[in-house]
Amino acid sequence: MISDANNANFEPIVEHVKSVPFDVSRKSLYNAAELYDGYSLERPESFDECLDARIYRHYISTGKQTNSVEETVARTLHDLSIYVALGEFFRTHHYLHCVGIMGGHALLRTDDMFRQIVFLSKRLTELGFFMLSGGGPGAMEATHLGAWLAGRNNHQVEDALHIISAAPSFNNPRWLSSAFEVIDKYPQGKYESLGIPTWLYGHEPATPFATHIAKFFDNSIRENHILTFPFGGVIYTPGSAGTIQEVFQDAVQNHYLSYGFSSPMIFLGSKFWTEEVPLYPLLQKMMENGKYKNLSMTLTDDFEEVVGKLLDFQEQVKAHPEDFKLK
Repeated sequence: MISDANNANFEPIVEHVKSVPFDVSRKSLYNAAELYDGYSLERPESFDECLDARIYRHYISTGKQTNSVEETVARTLHDLSIYVALGEFFRTHHYLHCVGIMGGHALLRTDDMFRQIVFLSKRLTELGFFMLSGGGPGAMEATHLGAWLAGRNNHQVEDALHIISAAPSFNNPRWLSSAFEVIDKYPQGKYESLGIPTWLYGHEPATPFATHIAKFFDNSIRENHILTFPFGGVIYTPGSAGTIQEVFQDAVQNHYLSYGFSSPMIFLGSKFWTEEVPLYPLLQKMMENGKYKNLSMTLTDDFEEVVGKLLDFQEQVKAHPEDFKLK
């Protein structure tokens, strides 16, 4: 209970919440049109004027780890509203049809793995899955580009890849404008995907190919959602520290059956996961020693095997739906 005498203590908080450049009580997830409102393809420098950039500047100026009670309250309220909006999103999108793709943010648009992820995500989207990623550049962007191009023919996909190849890295000033060129040339309103980025990595722009964007201030909450929501399975493509962290976080959830069942963990890139970053044999060894249980893992370079494993899991769900209810 708050006494009248303490009401004055809340006035600075209320005033600060009113002044921040983000809506602390929004009712829906973001989309690219909203985050990039104010950005013009003709003026790449106009990125600094868009909503996403203005929020990021505010975030940096008030401190990534702020000591301000007022700012902490504002960010917490915002992230809570995004969490509630995600709940509404999953009322109309079946959680077992969500598949995540994890991988490096530095993956170039001209890299063959980027192309593979685009075609894989496109195929899975057309099969009825909806794709999830961390919502940034690299492997994350490839995930949403594939979902965006679902229903298009291979020639159109190759054309889209050619357009964005003019800006291979997210550090290139044309990275965002080339993405919007593809969106303008190949519009779609049938297929959806979910990106979950964070302002902690605000220097990495959120991909506009994600139709729904749940952007958080708190990266720990964001990381939890990235690994929790893809109940249909997670595909791991080559990455570095962040991707490696996600592998172990997902493994723990599956080991403990935290939500009632274990989902597929698919490692795409045999050489990478056995030689460059030998996590797969490590996890196998830990399963043999009983340190991990309930992990359903696949190591492959085969596009079709990835699709097959995810469809097999869906067949298991259909055969025994009682075993795949969230707990």
